[in-house]
Amino acid sequence: MIVFLILLLNLLVGACVGLTGIAGFLLPMFYTGFLGLRASEALALSFSAFLISGILGSINYFRAGNLDLHSGLILSAGSLIGAVFGVRINLLIPEHIVQMILYLVVLISGISILLRRDAPSKVTHKKRTGSKINLLYVLLGIITGSICAASGAGGPVLVMPLLTVIGFPVHTAVGVALFNSIFIALVAASGYLLNASFTHELWLLFPWILIVHGIGVLYGSKNAARINQKVLKRIVAVASILIALFKLL
Repeated sequence: MIVFLILLLNLLVGACVGLTGIAGFLLPMFYTGFLGLRASEALALSFSAFLISGILGSINYFRAGNLDLHSGLILSAGSLIGAVFGVRINLLIPEHIVQMILYLVVLISGISILLRRDAPSKVTHKKRTGSKINLLYVLLGIITGSICAASGAGGPVLVMPLLTVIGFPVHTAVGVALFNSIFIALVAASGYLLNASFTHELWLLFPWILIVHGIGVLYGSKNAARINQKVLKRIVAVASILIALFKLL
């Protein structure tokens, strides 16, 4: 029964991540809260799944023309640095403090998405280049990478709303956030796997977790373009607000 729940949750979370970029944070919550795994094991499993979702989701969003590689690479350069700090921070700062900071940012981002107007067009976004913009992306990557790697949020739940706030079209924001999550997950999964103590049964289940999660991501990311951008933006905003309020309260 537990094996079935683990695989089912990874399938559903993978689909949600592929569609909207959010929901990954449910995995570490499930592993620690329901299964009682240690934080290192829970985060090792979660970030390994996030690595798969980032790769598969990015491929589909790129094929659909919804991945800005230039911005994604600059953002991810900062995330690599931030993720290293995040893993270290996880060992030093109480987890509930890091999570409180995370969900406060998610709450503010969700509210901002609902209040702001849509970017006039993709042309406006493409003109956002230059050293100041690049520095902004690097700093954003460092900050979000640190918080996500430390808290187990994965990346898109925080990065995607923030990218929307600064002017990215919502589908592009999801694509960039998924691409960015590859770099966060690569560092975080490696760091937490080194400190994890998996049982023999968990090692046997590990590849199936990744496969099922990947199936969910493929389904979600392939169908994301069918959702109206304004509707998707509101779904993400409301979900972010509700998630943040639930965790904070």
